[in-house]
Amino acid sequence: MFDQPFIISYAIMAITIIVSYLCFNDRALFEKLKHSPFREQNHGEWYRLLTSGFVHGSWMHLGVNMFVFYSFGRFTEGAINGYYTMFSEYAFASAIAPLIYLALYLLTIVIANIPTLFKHKDNPYYGAIGASGAVSGATFCYILYLPWEKIYLYGIIGLYSIVAGIAFLIYSQYAAKKGGDNIDHTAHFYGAIAMPLMLIALRPGLIGHFLEMLTTNRPF
Repeated sequence: MFDQPFIISYAIMAITIIVSYLCFNDRALFEKLKHSPFREQNHGEWYRLLTSGFVHGSWMHLGVNMFVFYSFGRFTEGAINGYYTMFSEYAFASAIAPLIYLALYLLTIVIANIPTLFKHKDNPYYGAIGASGAVSGATFCYILYLPWEKIYLYGIIGLYSIVAGIAFLIYSQYAAKKGGDNIDHTAHFYGAIAMPLMLIALRPGLIGHFLEMLTTNRPF
């Protein structure tokens, strides 16, 4: 299934790794690219809403995001490109499918950052980085297509994707309200819902597919 050349996913991973590595070794570049609501609002540096999605704070942070994206981003690209026959009616023409997938990914980075833009626009000390919002979006597109497939946490604990997704959203909301851990859980939440909703807007038939898979293919 995954023998296809998922060019956009691999390109995103390569650029993210390169930019993150450069930022590991250049603090000025890190500061210039990170999500900073204060500078976006007061200095017009709106590019940060996008560039922050390619910056990470450590190899661990980068590795986790890229592993999850490798696992689910390629699947989402494949479904959009029509690589899987069971989803072919919701796919796009081969000439535009890669561009649609790329646009969804980039837009999700921006959308995931907007809530904290409004929340922290007057706080010069707030900053956020990472691809987690867009990675969450790609993962939830997988759930949209296959709600009853198993997702294995740490490669051991198997959860149905729809169950894991609901738990993730609940936890993200709780953690965002609690705060104090230097993680932008708000971006996780909004990224997770943004990409599937945009995909549904382009292919409304996915709603029926999701409901059918949810009700007729349930494992119990």
